[in-house]
Amino acid sequence: VRPYVMVTPNETRRKQLQQKTCPVAKKELEDLERWKEEHRPGPITLVPQRLGGKESEAQARQKQQTMLMQSKYQRKRKREEYAKEKKAAEEAEILKKKAIQREKAERLEVKKKQQEIQRRETFLEDQIYKTNELLNRLDMGLPKSDSCQTANPGPESAAWTRSHAYRQALQEDENRRLEEMKQEQRRKAELVEFKQKQEEEART
Repeated sequence: VRPYVMVTPNETRRKQLQQKTCPVAKKELEDLERWKEEHRPGPITLVPQRLGGKESEAQARQKQQTMLMQSKYQRKRKREEYAKEKKAAEEAEILKKKAIQREKAERLEVKKKQQEIQRRETFLEDQIYKTNELLNRLDMGLPKSDSCQTANPGPESAAWTRSHAYRQALQEDENRRLEEMKQEQRRKAELVEFKQKQEEEART
């Protein structure tokens, strides 16, 4: 706190100022009272008339009660409409989320099926390669046939013929299974594309 100096009031000067201002203030108060008396409003005179319209008190109260009930019903109906709109919006949002999740699940299912088909194709190719390699080793172990052996086939020639026929049948079967899997995948892809188009049209 900074230092300060207190000046004691001059009592004589103070009394002189009060004596000078007192008559002025008193005169102003008297003038104000005089002005109030001169401008005091007179008595109010109104023509007697009947208020309240043509309805009786009971009818007015009944009408007021009816309006109050109607306002309550209107507020209740507005609350119900707001709740319905909110619920419909929430259901629409839920359906939208479900549709998105369904699309994701379908795409994931298609991806899994494609991966499974690719894995099977790889497995079949590897199986065919291993089978052919095994049959080739069996063929290499058999003696080569000449004209005499062709005319009079022995047990080795018959075994080679059976192995060759088995290899061809196995390869044809694997090719047929591979073609069937490709056709099935093609049909599924077309079905998924058709369903996606239908859902897109329905959303539009």
